Amino acid sequence: MRKYLVPLLVFAAVAACLFLFPDPALAAPGGKIASGLFRSTPGKIFLTLLVLIFLPLILYVQITESIAVRRTLRDLRQLAGTHDAFDWLQLKERVTESFHRVHAAWRKEDMYEASQWMTDWYWQNQQLAYLDQWERDGLVNHCRVKKINNIRPLFVRYRNNQGDLEGSRLVVSITAEMEDYLAERQSGKVVQGKPGYTDVEAVWTLVFEHGRWLVANIEEGSLSLQYAKLVNELTAPVGAAGSPRPA
Repeated sequence: MRKYLVPLLVFAAVAACLFLFPDPALAAPGGKIASGLFRSTPGKIFLTLLVLIFLPLILYVQITESIAVRRTLRDLRQLAGTHDAFDWLQLKERVTESFHRVHAAWRKEDMYEASQWMTDWYWQNQQLAYLDQWERDGLVNHCRVKKINNIRPLFVRYRNNQGDLEGSRLVVSITAEMEDYLAERQSGKVVQGKPGYTDVEAVWTLVFEHGRWLVANIEEGSLSLQYAKLVNELTAPVGAAGSPRPA
């Protein structure tokens, strides 16, 4: 049985991840097309089987992430006592606006329009690595956001070496109802993904630069557990200024 243990565990982890998280994002910002795996009837049947088989693992992930969200909200309240930039209500508004601005620029295939909401490296990377390449290949990504369903803070890192919070970092999980597929520009033929709205989860990382929070990375929702298991960093490095007050 031992020789089958590792393959079984790998299969369990992969299958549970497929169930646990909404369709992985994105060919919208981030570059990966939402799969739509569970939209069909066979997919829904498969999903039900996964629930029955992997319920303990599913519960473990959900509990771990719930604990991380509560912990991060608590730590943000502590940091907000010293710096307004960590106030969760303001942060949530910033994340929401960033989400819509970045996707609007993505639809126009011009990420420069969102350059005030992203780090210089990241918006240029998205433009060159995906949008420009798809244009050369005669492809276009159809990406429309209907609404944001949930924003959950998973991890926060406090930095204040120069008293300006530069380098502080926030990781959030965003679940939104959206349409996301890749098609040929001329014929409209779908080459990846599927038309229609579905819940899609992505992990967004924001960094504090030049007095504001900017999008620095967008990753698949399946990575949310990895961030949830990290320990928040609330203490500035030795020698840094402006350490937050203890809770």
